[in-house]
Amino acid sequence: MNRATSTAIDLSGTWTLASTDAAHSAPMRVPGDVHSALLAAGLIPDPYAGRNERDVQWVAEKDWAIERMFDLAPEMLEGDWYLDIDSIDTVASVYVNGVLVQDTDNCFRRYRPDVTNALKAGENTVRVLIHSSIAAGAVRQAEQPFFIPWHPGNSPIPNGNMLRKPQCHFGWDWNIALAPLGIYGGIALRKLEVARVEHVTTRQFHHAGGAVDLYVTATFYAKAPGILPVHFALGEERVRFDIGIDAGETQLTHMFRIDKPALWWPSGHGEQAIYAVRVETPAETAVRRIGLRQVELLTDVDEAGSRFALKVNGREIFCRGANWIPADALPARITPSGVRDLLQSAVEANMNMLRVWGGGFYEPDWFYDLCDELGLMVWQDFMFACNLYPSTVDFLDNVAAEVEYQVKRLASHPSIVMWCGDNELVGALTWFDESRANRDRYLVSYDRLNRTVELAMKKAAPGAIWWPSSPASGYLDFGDAWHADGSGDMHYWSVWHENKSFDNYRSVRPRFCSEFGFQSYTSMPVMQTFADPKDMNIASPVMESHQKNAGGNERIAGTMFRYFRFPKDFASFVYLSQIQQGLAIRTAVEYWRSLKPHCMGTLYWQLNDTWPVASWSSLDYGGSWKAMHYMVRRFFQPVAVAAIPSKDGETIGFSVVNDTAEAVAVKLDTWLVSLSGERRAYRSAEGVCGPDRAEMLFSVFSADLPEDTLLFWSFEASNGMRGEGHHVAVNYKALDLEASGLTLDVSPRDDGTVAVTAAATGLALHVMLEAECAGRWSDNAFDLTAGAHRTVIFTPAQDGAVPNIRWLDLHSCQTAI
Repeated sequence: MNRATSTAIDLSGTWTLASTDAAHSAPMRVPGDVHSALLAAGLIPDPYAGRNERDVQWVAEKDWAIERMFDLAPEMLEGDWYLDIDSIDTVASVYVNGVLVQDTDNCFRRYRPDVTNALKAGENTVRVLIHSSIAAGAVRQAEQPFFIPWHPGNSPIPNGNMLRKPQCHFGWDWNIALAPLGIYGGIALRKLEVARVEHVTTRQFHHAGGAVDLYVTATFYAKAPGILPVHFALGEERVRFDIGIDAGETQLTHMFRIDKPALWWPSGHGEQAIYAVRVETPAETAVRRIGLRQVELLTDVDEAGSRFALKVNGREIFCRGANWIPADALPARITPSGVRDLLQSAVEANMNMLRVWGGGFYEPDWFYDLCDELGLMVWQDFMFACNLYPSTVDFLDNVAAEVEYQVKRLASHPSIVMWCGDNELVGALTWFDESRANRDRYLVSYDRLNRTVELAMKKAAPGAIWWPSSPASGYLDFGDAWHADGSGDMHYWSVWHENKSFDNYRSVRPRFCSEFGFQSYTSMPVMQTFADPKDMNIASPVMESHQKNAGGNERIAGTMFRYFRFPKDFASFVYLSQIQQGLAIRTAVEYWRSLKPHCMGTLYWQLNDTWPVASWSSLDYGGSWKAMHYMVRRFFQPVAVAAIPSKDGETIGFSVVNDTAEAVAVKLDTWLVSLSGERRAYRSAEGVCGPDRAEMLFSVFSADLPEDTLLFWSFEASNGMRGEGHHVAVNYKALDLEASGLTLDVSPRDDGTVAVTAAATGLALHVMLEAECAGRWSDNAFDLTAGAHRTVIFTPAQDGAVPNIRWLDLHSCQTAI
């Protein structure tokens, strides 16, 4: 039901969708996208199922009209009216009663066209004609003064770099190629009464004594001069101003003094105090939820190069986290509850940072509200990724307007701690024949774009942290930050893309690794949503259509045969892919955390998926945890112990890392475990690790470890954190494992959850419990030795579900039981 008042009509709801050739029509929910509307009407199959992607790509080749009616009483025609449009994707024309009121060409900009003269009493029609992005991209490419290449491996639909819309919409090496289009966010008809609130921005200054001066600036827009009563409010404090408004934009700033502020801290370091700032006029109230905190990016020169470390409220924070991509390939399927679940999973895995990657969206305000509440710091990319881009005047002007709007919209969120110019555009200069042959031309073109983004960002949010690109070795440094590890942030992809061993992660010493990853297949319950039993083969056409990285299946299989024995069936292949993914990322994170404070951040690629696909994510499409995510929760724990082999392999050191502000005492016990699962006490040690440090507790000689044994350990810290793990001196495939004798006792509980006790008579490595229905395990991907048992809780996503539960472990997946 649309909300209507004398000053506003909410136009969200059901519209009519039709292709301009009149071949297709359907109802469409707005906000929403065209593909989802056609699917709901039964006009296209589910794009995610089978090989349907190729059968629905025609949708993006057409022009589409979306329209609806609304009524206006004659008395409502007085005064000035405008449409308030959050986001149209992308090249579109907006008509009211047949009158063109706005042309759009940027999905990331808000549009507020004046429609006063187009309105009439009674029935009115608003019509949005969205042109094919595929056709628009081709036209704009032809208009460029020189060819602007894009990455065909990521973007099988060409020329997406010509348009200001999510680059992953044209496909990616993890995304379906649909080039969706639609109306995203809110759309409303509003009356302009004296003036409207255009922006509310804040800036804070922290005094040595602890007090904070909070400057709140409101920007008002009016068509004519007038007098506007304005209230600024913070908590119980509320002040009034009667200000003269000019035609166009007028700014008003007020300062609040907060003598005893409650500070906002990242997750695990303190509370997430949130204040509400309100700017009130007679017609509207604009609210900004803010947090009071100081953020610095430390880039001091040192003996290795220069640092890259974030300091929040005077304390250096080791950033533990992952990269975020859009929550779904089809925007209509994204919901706040689904996103909250993904973000909550990040926090539950001990993350304190997400990088909003530059090939997707600037997320809606409620996304950053959730990050604010959860204490998730946000590294915010601007939306440019892995392509080259135009530097014509019209394109740069469009970008500058986009940056101004997005930064002013978002910069008050305490979770956003830095802004980054792009993802991998410097590297892209080396990827194309054209830019290799004429690097100067394309480098200058890139610098013009990058400088446009920088200047617009700094003007919109003075004092906010700017980083030019990811990866980057420093300001105005256009070198290879994929392999140079002395300065800046690093993307390290040699293990995946170059098929190097997991040990290779220990060949680099990043200051901050903002991308690294290893693929796995999505879990079997998710597979069953898009594939039939006959398709359950990695080489089947359906499975290959759900693997978007060229050579990805071969790399998964090749790595598997490097470390493991051949799996006995398809489910075991999927399971092993997830175990080896977790082991790869664990190898990197544990070593890089042991380098603290030389290294001060690890953000793996990637947290989530946009659709069911083989990818680098630790969460399945839909939010279930892969094996890796359970491992992430362990190796991202603020206090953790890891076994780190020396470079020559002669010793194994036990590294303790402490990301807390207090020293911790650590007690470590180790055992030698036979292939039949019998434990024999080996060594124990106790030590103290200082605050925000990594220290080596003790080392053992590899030669002292008997053949056909594994080194197990468990630790407990004085702050209550604990953990366990094992080290294998050889590849797993060299172990003649014996059957674990694993059994499960399944007990439904009164609260709707299910208690599952796993018990082993032998050695059970990497035990993975899997339910046939969606839900969350309290723990998974764990080890058991002979005679040991562990009880874990399964919480079904749907109340009342008592699923069948199966298990896999390393022995069972390679040998018939």
